Amino acid sequence: MSSNNNKQHFKVCFCWSRGFKLRGGEIPEDIKQVFESYSVNGIMSIDNLISFLEKEQKEVNVTKEAQNIFNSLKHHHNIVHKRGLNLDAFFKYLIGDYNFAHQSKVHQNMDAPLAHYYIYTGHNSYLTGNQLSSDCSTEPIKKALKKGVRVIELDLWPNITKDDIDVRHGGTLTTPVKLSKCLKAIKEVAFSNSEYPVILTFEDHLHPYPHLQKKVAQMVKKTFGSMLFIPQSQMDEFPSPNSLKNKILISTKPPPKSSAESDNKVIITERTFGE
Repeated sequence: MSSNNNKQHFKVCFCWSRGFKLRGGEIPEDIKQVFESYSVNGIMSIDNLISFLEKEQKEVNVTKEAQNIFNSLKHHHNIVHKRGLNLDAFFKYLIGDYNFAHQSKVHQNMDAPLAHYYIYTGHNSYLTGNQLSSDCSTEPIKKALKKGVRVIELDLWPNITKDDIDVRHGGTLTTPVKLSKCLKAIKEVAFSNSEYPVILTFEDHLHPYPHLQKKVAQMVKKTFGSMLFIPQSQMDEFPSPNSLKNKILISTKPPPKSSAESDNKVIITERTFGE
C-alpha cells in the first residue's frame, strides 16, 4: 500500500495497483477561502498567521503561539515552506493539538463542593516503572504535578530500622524513597501547573507503629505549613475548589478502632496534627 495527500493505492493480486480517493483528506472550501484571505501566493507567513489568530480566533498575545505552531510543523517538509505555511500545513494546524476548542484556562463554575468534580488522579505516583521491581522516586511525582495531576498517592511503610517512613509498593522488590523527600518535592511543584488544591492520599501501613504515624503528622505540618488545609470543625460537605486554591489536603484512614470506622476515608483533622 502507498499513499499521497489525497489517495491511497493498493496492489491487487500482486499485479496492478488501484487507487482510492481519500474523502477525509479533502480540505473544505471554507477553509481554503480563509487561507486565501491570510496568505500571499499560497504561503501564510508568520505575520499572516498572527493576523488570523487575532481576527478570526479572537486570541491575544499570540506571537509566541504562532511561532510554536510553525515549530510544531517543521518536520513536515512537504507542507511547510521556508517562508511560511502552505494550505496543507494550515489545515493540519486547524485539526491538530495546537488549535484547542477551549482555552486552557478554567471556564467552569468552581464554587461547588469539591466532591462535585472529576479530579485528575494518580496511582502509585512515586513509581518510575513497573509495580514489581522499579525504583521509587520523587521525579514521577513532580512530573505528574507538572502535568496537572491533583491527587497523588503515597504508600507509607516503616523503614528497616522502624525509625523513619519509606514510600514504596509493599510486597514487591521496588526500592523505597523517603517520605520526607516526597513531601518536599510536592511542595516545590504542587501549584506550578494549577492553583487548585492538591490531595495527598496516604495508604497507611504504619498502624503497628504509632510513633511513626505521629512523625508523619509532624512532618506534613512542618513541610507544608500554611499550605495545609486543616478543617476547624466537622464538615457536612467539602469546600469548593476556589476556596481551596493553593492548599494541600491529606486523605487517609484513621487508626482502626472498628471495621466500620476503618472503611471510611477522612481528611486529617486538627487533632491529628496536634503537637
